[in-house]
Amino acid sequence: MGYQKIKAQVADGIGIITLSDPSTLNAAGLDLMEELTHACATFAADGSGVRALVITGEGRGFCSGANLSGRGGAMPEPPPGGPDSGAALATVYNPFVSMLREFPAPIVTAINGVAAGVGCSLALMGDIIVAAESAYFLQAFRRIGLVPDGGSTYLLPRLIGKARAMEMMLLGDKIPAATALDWGLINRCVPDAQLMESAVEIARALATGPKSLAATRKLVWDSLDADWAEQLWAERMGQRDAGRTEDSREGVIAFLQKRPAEFKGR
Repeated sequence: MGYQKIKAQVADGIGIITLSDPSTLNAAGLDLMEELTHACATFAADGSGVRALVITGEGRGFCSGANLSGRGGAMPEPPPGGPDSGAALATVYNPFVSMLREFPAPIVTAINGVAAGVGCSLALMGDIIVAAESAYFLQAFRRIGLVPDGGSTYLLPRLIGKARAMEMMLLGDKIPAATALDWGLINRCVPDAQLMESAVEIARALATGPKSLAATRKLVWDSLDADWAEQLWAERMGQRDAGRTEDSREGVIAFLQKRPAEFKGR
């Protein structure tokens, strides 16, 4: 598939996807989402060689949200009963964020400029979220009379608590990267010029780590919905599977031999 709205590359076990429609601040229109879904599915496939994924944006923004300008000038007459503004969520956006949640390798999101609307949701799907100092997060839905989507009503209360999540979604204020770091919304806030260097450095540490890192991220994501007993059992089964990997054997041997382990992701 030839990409027009994104760029995708793999090097040294790191997949990098760049949203590349800077004239719209990388708005997540259906055309961009189709390409993004295809690239992520390709990187998730067996044999892709991807052991860590970085998602970022080109130009002055990470993602400005859904592409409302794609509707054209005059608004069409709504169908009987009103328009269904949630239809694309069911068919495009929700399956995509679910794909990211189940991705078979750790994900780093590198946030430059604005991450608004569903773009904010995409940013928060990172296992490690790195933001440039000039970046900001915005739940812009109140401005157009819609509700937050892309999983943001699920993620935000769990990440920063009910009070701050309500503030972001009900007031629709910009949350600068420094504030996001203070709130625990993101992992790192770095100078703009160091954003991709920092994100790739983290991705490299993940890509050279053991296969168990993928299982660890799954355990953490699943813990958001699990009760205590379920999570203990999930850890037990995850430990069984991790202990049977080549990387676990290498880790134990390296420990006994007092040398750094050389993990292969197997």
